[in-house]
Amino acid sequence: MGSTNNANLVQAFVRDGFIGGLPVLSAHTAARHRQMLEDAEMQVGPLHYHSKVHTVLRSPYELATHPTLVNLVEDILGPDILLYNVTYVIKEPVTPAFVSWHQDLAYWGFDGDEQVSAWLALSVASAQSGCMQMIPKSHMQGICDQKTGNDPDNVLLQSQTIENVREEDAVLCPLKPGEASLHHGWTIHASNPNTSDDRRIGLNIQYINPRMRQKKADSDSAMLIRGQDRYNHYETDQPATEWLPQDAATRLQALTQKYHAISGRPNDS
Repeated sequence: MGSTNNANLVQAFVRDGFIGGLPVLSAHTAARHRQMLEDAEMQVGPLHYHSKVHTVLRSPYELATHPTLVNLVEDILGPDILLYNVTYVIKEPVTPAFVSWHQDLAYWGFDGDEQVSAWLALSVASAQSGCMQMIPKSHMQGICDQKTGNDPDNVLLQSQTIENVREEDAVLCPLKPGEASLHHGWTIHASNPNTSDDRRIGLNIQYINPRMRQKKADSDSAMLIRGQDRYNHYETDQPATEWLPQDAATRLQALTQKYHAISGRPNDS
Protein backbone atom coordinates (compact mmCIF):
# COMPACT_ATOMS: atom_id res chain seq x y z
CA MET A 1 0.00 0.00 0.00
CA GLY A 2 0.93 3.64 -0.06
CA SER A 3 2.32 4.02 -3.60
CA THR A 4 2.20 7.45 -5.25
CA ASN A 5 -0.04 6.05 -7.98
CA ASN A 6 -2.46 4.62 -5.42
CA ALA A 7 -2.51 7.95 -3.60
CA ASN A 8 -3.64 9.65 -6.81
CA LEU A 9 -6.28 6.98 -7.38
CA VAL A 10 -7.57 7.29 -3.82
CA GLN A 11 -7.78 11.06 -4.25
CA ALA A 12 -9.84 10.59 -7.42
CA PHE A 13 -12.05 8.00 -5.70
CA VAL A 14 -12.75 10.34 -2.78
CA ARG A 15 -13.41 13.28 -5.11
CA ASP A 16 -15.53 11.60 -7.80
CA GLY A 17 -16.85 8.46 -6.10
CA PHE A 18 -15.26 6.13 -8.67
CA ILE A 19 -12.14 5.33 -10.67
CA GLY A 20 -11.86 3.33 -13.89
CA GLY A 21 -9.35 1.69 -16.19
CA LEU A 22 -7.27 0.14 -13.40
CA PRO A 23 -4.92 -2.52 -14.87
CA VAL A 24 -5.22 -5.72 -12.84
CA LEU A 25 -4.71 -8.71 -15.17
CA SER A 26 -2.95 -9.26 -18.46
CA ALA A 27 -5.24 -9.92 -21.42
CA HIS A 28 -4.00 -13.52 -21.42
CA THR A 29 -4.83 -14.04 -17.75
CA ALA A 30 -8.26 -12.43 -18.17
CA ALA A 31 -8.96 -14.77 -21.09
CA ARG A 32 -7.91 -17.77 -18.98
CA HIS A 33 -10.29 -16.82 -16.18
CA ARG A 34 -13.08 -16.23 -18.70
CA GLN A 35 -12.47 -19.73 -20.05
CA MET A 36 -12.65 -21.18 -16.52
CA LEU A 37 -15.98 -19.41 -16.01
CA GLU A 38 -17.40 -20.69 -19.27
CA ASP A 39 -16.10 -24.21 -18.64
CA ALA A 40 -17.88 -24.12 -15.28
CA GLU A 41 -21.08 -22.93 -16.96
CA MET A 42 -20.95 -25.99 -19.22
CA GLN A 43 -21.17 -28.10 -16.06
CA VAL A 44 -23.47 -26.14 -13.74
CA GLY A 45 -25.41 -23.80 -16.03
CA PRO A 46 -25.39 -19.98 -16.20
CA LEU A 47 -23.44 -18.27 -13.43
CA HIS A 48 -24.87 -14.80 -13.90
CA TYR A 49 -25.86 -13.17 -10.60
CA HIS A 50 -25.08 -16.11 -8.32
CA SER A 51 -23.87 -14.90 -4.93
CA LYS A 52 -20.73 -15.81 -2.98
CA VAL A 53 -19.16 -17.55 -5.97
CA HIS A 54 -15.73 -17.11 -4.37
CA THR A 55 -16.68 -19.67 -1.72
CA VAL A 56 -17.42 -22.34 -4.34
CA LEU A 57 -15.23 -21.64 -7.39
CA ARG A 58 -11.50 -20.96 -7.06
CA SER A 59 -11.17 -18.54 -10.00
CA PRO A 60 -13.37 -15.73 -8.58
CA TYR A 61 -11.68 -16.11 -5.19
CA GLU A 62 -8.25 -15.59 -6.76
CA LEU A 63 -9.51 -12.58 -8.71
CA ALA A 64 -11.24 -10.94 -5.74
CA THR A 65 -8.09 -11.27 -3.61
CA HIS A 66 -5.69 -10.04 -6.31
CA PRO A 67 -3.09 -7.80 -4.62
CA THR A 68 -3.61 -4.92 -7.05
CA LEU A 69 -7.25 -4.67 -6.03
CA VAL A 70 -6.82 -5.37 -2.33
CA ASN A 71 -3.90 -2.96 -1.95
CA LEU A 72 -5.94 -0.14 -3.42
CA VAL A 73 -8.99 -1.06 -1.33
CA GLU A 74 -6.78 -0.99 1.76
CA ASP A 75 -5.69 2.54 0.89
CA ILE A 76 -9.37 3.50 0.76
CA LEU A 77 -10.89 1.51 3.64
CA GLY A 78 -7.93 0.96 5.91
CA PRO A 79 -5.95 -2.15 6.91
CA ASP A 80 -8.91 -4.37 7.89
CA ILE A 81 -10.94 -5.72 4.98
CA LEU A 82 -13.79 -8.20 4.70
CA LEU A 83 -14.75 -9.70 1.35
CA TYR A 84 -18.54 -9.57 1.49
CA ASN A 85 -19.78 -10.84 -1.85
CA VAL A 86 -18.50 -11.80 -5.31
CA THR A 87 -20.88 -12.15 -8.25
CA TYR A 88 -20.54 -12.64 -11.99
CA VAL A 89 -22.59 -10.06 -13.88
CA ILE A 90 -23.07 -11.22 -17.46
CA LYS A 91 -24.98 -9.58 -20.29
CA GLU A 92 -25.49 -11.87 -23.25
CA PRO A 93 -24.97 -10.35 -26.72
CA VAL A 94 -27.84 -8.43 -28.33
CA THR A 95 -30.18 -8.77 -25.35
CA PRO A 96 -32.35 -6.18 -23.54
CA ALA A 97 -30.86 -6.67 -20.04
CA PHE A 98 -29.92 -3.38 -18.39
CA VAL A 99 -29.15 -1.95 -14.95
CA SER A 100 -31.15 1.07 -13.83
CA TRP A 101 -29.75 4.08 -11.97
CA HIS A 102 -29.15 2.94 -8.39
CA GLN A 103 -26.85 2.97 -5.36
CA ASP A 104 -25.39 -0.29 -4.07
CA LEU A 105 -25.56 0.54 -0.39
CA ALA A 106 -29.26 1.36 -0.52
CA TYR A 107 -30.35 -2.25 -0.22
CA TRP A 108 -27.57 -4.23 1.53
CA GLY A 109 -28.57 -3.32 5.05
CA PHE A 110 -25.28 -2.04 6.48
CA ASP A 111 -25.22 0.56 9.23
CA GLY A 112 -22.37 2.50 7.59
CA ASP A 113 -20.77 3.26 4.23
CA GLU A 114 -17.20 1.96 4.60
CA GLN A 115 -17.53 -0.10 1.45
CA VAL A 116 -15.95 -0.35 -2.00
CA SER A 117 -17.41 -2.05 -5.08
CA ALA A 118 -14.98 -3.36 -7.70
CA TRP A 119 -15.95 -4.44 -11.21
CA LEU A 120 -13.33 -6.55 -13.01
CA ALA A 121 -13.81 -7.06 -16.75
CA LEU A 122 -13.27 -10.52 -18.27
CA SER A 123 -14.47 -9.35 -21.68
CA VAL A 124 -14.66 -5.98 -23.39
CA ALA A 125 -16.93 -3.56 -21.53
CA SER A 126 -17.66 -0.76 -24.01
CA ALA A 127 -20.48 1.65 -24.71
CA GLN A 128 -21.77 -0.89 -27.25
CA SER A 129 -21.64 -3.81 -24.83
CA GLY A 130 -23.24 -1.85 -21.99
CA CYS A 131 -20.37 -0.71 -19.78
CA MET A 132 -21.10 1.03 -16.51
CA GLN A 133 -21.71 4.75 -16.35
CA MET A 134 -21.30 6.82 -13.21
CA ILE A 135 -22.57 10.16 -11.95
CA PRO A 136 -19.48 11.95 -10.61
CA LYS A 137 -19.62 13.20 -7.02
CA SER A 138 -23.08 11.65 -6.48
CA HIS A 139 -21.68 9.69 -3.53
CA MET A 140 -21.60 12.94 -1.58
CA GLN A 141 -25.41 13.10 -1.57
CA GLY A 142 -25.83 10.04 0.63
CA ILE A 143 -28.81 7.80 0.05
CA CYS A 144 -31.33 8.80 -2.62
CA ASP A 145 -34.96 7.75 -2.94
CA GLN A 146 -35.30 4.64 -5.07
CA LYS A 147 -38.51 3.11 -6.31
CA THR A 148 -38.75 -0.65 -6.71
CA GLY A 149 -40.45 -2.60 -9.44
CA ASN A 150 -40.53 -5.85 -11.38
CA ASP A 151 -38.98 -5.19 -14.78
CA PRO A 152 -37.82 -8.57 -16.18
CA ASP A 153 -35.07 -6.86 -18.20
CA ASN A 154 -33.63 -5.04 -15.18
CA VAL A 155 -30.72 -7.03 -13.76
CA LEU A 156 -31.28 -5.64 -10.25
CA LEU A 157 -33.15 -7.87 -7.84
CA GLN A 158 -35.79 -5.26 -6.95
CA SER A 159 -35.54 -3.26 -10.22
CA GLN A 160 -34.65 -0.39 -7.89
CA THR A 161 -34.42 2.91 -9.73
CA ILE A 162 -33.42 6.46 -8.88
CA GLU A 163 -35.56 8.84 -10.90
CA ASN A 164 -34.67 12.26 -12.34
CA VAL A 165 -30.95 11.50 -12.64
CA ARG A 166 -29.03 14.10 -14.66
CA GLU A 167 -27.93 11.62 -17.31
CA GLU A 168 -26.06 14.34 -19.18
CA ASP A 169 -23.56 14.29 -16.28
CA ALA A 170 -22.87 10.56 -16.64
CA VAL A 171 -19.35 9.33 -17.35
CA LEU A 172 -18.85 6.07 -19.24
CA CYS A 173 -16.41 3.58 -17.69
CA PRO A 174 -15.22 1.36 -20.55
CA LEU A 175 -12.86 -1.44 -19.58
CA LYS A 176 -10.57 -3.78 -21.47
CA PRO A 177 -10.38 -7.41 -20.34
CA GLY A 178 -8.30 -7.43 -17.17
CA GLU A 179 -9.11 -3.84 -16.18
CA ALA A 180 -11.26 -2.84 -13.22
CA SER A 181 -13.28 0.06 -11.94
CA LEU A 182 -13.99 0.87 -8.30
CA HIS A 183 -16.90 2.87 -6.97
CA HIS A 184 -18.35 4.00 -3.66
CA GLY A 185 -21.59 2.44 -2.44
CA TRP A 186 -23.45 5.76 -2.71
CA THR A 187 -22.25 6.49 -6.26
CA ILE A 188 -25.20 6.53 -8.65
CA HIS A 189 -24.52 4.24 -11.61
CA ALA A 190 -26.24 2.25 -14.34
CA SER A 191 -25.56 0.36 -17.56
CA ASN A 192 -27.34 -0.07 -20.88
CA PRO A 193 -28.11 -3.28 -22.82
CA ASN A 194 -25.38 -5.20 -24.62
CA THR A 195 -25.81 -4.58 -28.35
CA SER A 196 -22.45 -6.13 -29.27
CA ASP A 197 -21.85 -9.66 -30.61
CA ASP A 198 -19.95 -10.85 -27.52
CA ARG A 199 -20.88 -11.51 -23.92
CA ARG A 200 -20.14 -8.67 -21.49
CA ILE A 201 -18.64 -10.47 -18.51
CA GLY A 202 -17.67 -8.78 -15.28
CA LEU A 203 -16.90 -9.90 -11.76
CA ASN A 204 -18.56 -7.69 -9.17
CA ILE A 205 -16.66 -7.66 -5.85
CA GLN A 206 -17.79 -6.12 -2.57
CA TYR A 207 -15.30 -5.14 0.13
CA ILE A 208 -16.34 -3.78 3.53
CA ASN A 209 -14.81 -2.60 6.78
CA PRO A 210 -15.47 -5.07 9.63
CA ARG A 211 -16.89 -2.23 11.76
CA MET A 212 -20.13 -2.22 9.80
CA ARG A 213 -23.09 -4.25 11.07
CA GLN A 214 -25.85 -5.94 9.11
CA LYS A 215 -29.20 -4.36 10.07
CA LYS A 216 -31.60 -6.29 7.81
CA ALA A 217 -30.88 -9.79 9.09
CA ASP A 218 -29.93 -11.52 12.30
CA SER A 219 -26.92 -13.13 10.64
CA ASP A 220 -24.75 -12.54 7.59
CA SER A 221 -21.36 -13.75 6.43
CA ALA A 222 -18.09 -12.40 5.06
CA MET A 223 -14.44 -13.39 4.66
CA LEU A 224 -11.47 -11.66 6.28
CA ILE A 225 -8.87 -11.13 3.54
CA ARG A 226 -6.59 -8.57 5.18
CA GLY A 227 -5.85 -7.28 8.66
CA GLN A 228 -8.01 -8.16 11.65
CA ASP A 229 -11.68 -8.45 12.47
CA ARG A 230 -12.06 -7.04 15.98
CA TYR A 231 -15.86 -6.98 15.86
CA ASN A 232 -17.05 -10.44 14.76
CA HIS A 233 -20.31 -9.15 13.30
CA TYR A 234 -20.31 -11.80 10.55
CA GLU A 235 -20.19 -15.54 10.22
CA THR A 236 -17.05 -16.70 8.41
CA ASP A 237 -17.13 -17.50 4.70
CA GLN A 238 -14.49 -20.02 3.62
CA PRO A 239 -12.52 -19.60 0.38
CA ALA A 240 -13.07 -22.03 -2.46
CA THR A 241 -10.43 -24.75 -2.62
CA GLU A 242 -11.40 -26.34 -5.96
CA TRP A 243 -11.81 -24.96 -9.45
CA LEU A 244 -15.17 -26.72 -9.84
CA PRO A 245 -16.43 -28.97 -7.02
CA GLN A 246 -18.99 -31.64 -7.85
CA ASP A 247 -21.65 -30.02 -5.66
CA ALA A 248 -21.10 -26.52 -7.08
CA ALA A 249 -24.60 -26.08 -8.52
CA THR A 250 -26.35 -27.01 -5.26
CA ARG A 251 -24.09 -24.82 -3.14
CA LEU A 252 -24.41 -21.81 -5.44
CA GLN A 253 -28.19 -22.05 -5.41
CA ALA A 254 -28.32 -22.16 -1.62
CA LEU A 255 -25.89 -19.25 -1.23
CA THR A 256 -27.79 -17.12 -3.73
CA GLN A 257 -31.11 -17.75 -1.98
CA LYS A 258 -29.59 -16.80 1.37
CA TYR A 259 -28.02 -13.60 0.03
CA HIS A 260 -31.15 -12.56 -1.88
CA ALA A 261 -33.20 -13.07 1.28
CA ILE A 262 -31.20 -10.18 2.74
CA SER A 263 -30.61 -7.88 -0.23
CA GLY A 264 -34.12 -8.41 -1.60
CA ARG A 265 -35.79 -7.54 1.68
CA PRO A 266 -37.35 -4.08 1.96
CA ASN A 267 -34.97 -1.56 3.47
CA ASP A 268 -37.25 -0.72 6.38
CA SER A 269 -37.58 -4.30 7.60
